This record gives sequence, structure tokens and C-alpha cells, in this order.
Amino acid sequence: MTAEEGSKYDAIVVGVGGVGSAVVYELARRGKNVLGLERYDIPHSRGSSHGQTRIIRRAYHEHPQYMAMIDRAYDYWERLEDECGEQLLFKTGSVAAGPAASDLVSGARRTCEVHSIPHERIGGAEASERFPGFTLPEEYEVVYQADGGFVRPEAATVAHVRLARELGATVETETEVTDWRSTRNGVQVTTENGRYEADRLVVAAGPWLGKVVDSLASAVSPERQVLSWFRPKRAEDFAPETHPVFLVSDGEDIHYGFPTYGRPGVKFGRHYHLRERIDPDGMDREATAHDEAILAEAAGRYLAVDADEPLGFETCIYTNTADRDFIVDTLPNHSDVVVLGGFSGHGYKFAGVLGELGAELASGEEPSLDIGPFAIGR
Repeated sequence: MTAEEGSKYDAIVVGVGGVGSAVVYELARRGKNVLGLERYDIPHSRGSSHGQTRIIRRAYHEHPQYMAMIDRAYDYWERLEDECGEQLLFKTGSVAAGPAASDLVSGARRTCEVHSIPHERIGGAEASERFPGFTLPEEYEVVYQADGGFVRPEAATVAHVRLARELGATVETETEVTDWRSTRNGVQVTTENGRYEADRLVVAAGPWLGKVVDSLASAVSPERQVLSWFRPKRAEDFAPETHPVFLVSDGEDIHYGFPTYGRPGVKFGRHYHLRERIDPDGMDREATAHDEAILAEAAGRYLAVDADEPLGFETCIYTNTADRDFIVDTLPNHSDVVVLGGFSGHGYKFAGVLGELGAELASGEEPSLDIGPFAIGR
């Protein structure tokens, strides 16, 4: 189905990446006439929803408010698997490791205790023996949680779009939004290819959120992130059946990674990498020698990999808020415009739940979760 200029929709979704694709799908499930507009292809590697894998975990150290979402996120991915006929969620176990007093470890431990989440507390040496892919300092504390794992972002985005189209949604790719405005009858959206109208607008534009919605330009900060892949010394030590997803803190920085999946090598990165604020349209998308050296040093410190022979690098973008919490709200003075963004490097696991919340707001429904902590004016 192709969008026709001047067509009127129940809702238009700008940005059909990880979260936007879920919004399109959830609106289509509600029987809405929905148009999704994506600037690039589906999926693509210029934003935040690529790289083969994204961590999902219950031992969540960031903030207790996310615990209301995490069980629902697991249920969502399992339901989507049933509907698309493809495995999207892999339960490998998850590890949070580092000094016992670090925010990562103390937060993960506290979350598990307060919310009665089954977990184990072991030492770094024991963890490295149990999971031979690790070379953790023996004094580190490790919080292991059995049903952590990863979600496949590209596959999930494609599944959302395919299912949405089967339900009657229209999704246009390679279509950049150049302007939008509220009208007495809803919203009008202008693209390179035409002009469309809708009762509601949902903006889920990732790093471009502050460009699509000018009033949010100071509320979100796009940041360059670099991913790496390293050759394991023993392939069997990093299979999804034997190695958990992980976050490791040295007390200052947090590194993260995955078992081997989707492409050769062990995926590894540093959370908030170099803290580089960037313009998503002008970002350096090639890893520099400095990027490579930082990641190789840390990978060699924590993992049984050939750190001197990386298999590849890739860039993506975080879209940060000042407090690192999400934005899920209607736009002040524009009650017909819903904004979803600022996921700050920890949002993808909740993409489906965020899609449900976005669809609820765009349908005029009361949100099924408390979104007060994610208000624009918090």
C-alpha cells in the first residue's frame, strides 16, 4: 500500500526504527489507519536500532521505575515471536560485574533483592571459572540472573513492519519529513514526496528527535557510540548456550557485551563511549584508532579474546536526556503530538512496551503504565 498525497490518517508515525515500528504495529492492531514515515530503509544502520543484539535483563540498576516495564517487556517479545514465527528473544543469562560498591553491582543487587528476582552473587574468580569467556578480577562481585539475554533489533523491526502492513498499515521508506504543524483538524506532515494529514502525530525519530521537534532540541543530546567484535580464543566459550550477556564496571566506566551471534566475533562496547555529543547528520561513522585502542584494551582485560586482532567495528547513536530517563509524553501546547525518545542507551529492551504506550497516547487512551517519570517537563 502506497501513501497518496493529501490522504488523511488516524495517525502518522515519524521514524520507523526500533520504537517507531512498534508504534505502527500497535496502532494497526487497534484497527487504526496509520502511516509510518522512515527517512532511510527498514532496517538501517544510521540510528540506534542495529548491531544484531540488544541486552534485556531483570537485574536493572538504572532506576526502580523501569521494573514496572520489564516483566511486560519479556511478555511482549514472546508474544511477538508467536505472531511473526521467528525467535527474537534469547535467554542466555545476564551478568553485572565490578567492585561491590559500584553503582552497577550495588544497583543490580538491590533491584534483585527488593523485587525478589532470583539471582546469584558470586566472585570474579568463580564467574570466570563458570563462564570461561571471562577473565574478571577475582575481587569483583558478580550478580548473575538466569533469564537475562538479548533481543534481535533488526529482526524485530522488520517483524513489526511486516505484521503492521499485513494489518493494513502504510509504511514509506526513504522519505524524510521536512515539516509538520498542528491544524484545527489534527496535524499536517510534509515530506519530500508529499503532504499528509492525521488526527495524531507520533514522533519516534531517535537521534533526530530534536530536529523534527525543535522545542526538544535542548532536551536530548545525540551521542556517538562505537561497537566492536573480537575473535574468541575458544569459540565454544562464547556460544549463546554457554556465555551470558554482561555489563562490567571498573567503578567509573561500564563495558558491555554479548555471546557470539549474528556475525563472527564477540560484540563489545563501552557505555557512553567517549561522551561525544554529535549531529546525527554529520557524525563520523568510522571507528578511529583511538576508539579501537580503548575497546581493545578493555576487551583484553575482561574477556578471553584476541584483543590485538579485532574483527570489525560499527557506530551507532545514543539519544540522551540529562537524567538518562526516557521521554514518553504529549507535546506541550500540541495535545495531538506524541513524542517518544531520549532512550539514553538502555531503551531497546522496552521497544515493544514503548510502542504500546505510544499507541495508547495516539489513540486517546489512558496509558496503561505510569508515564509521569517520563514527562517532558519533569
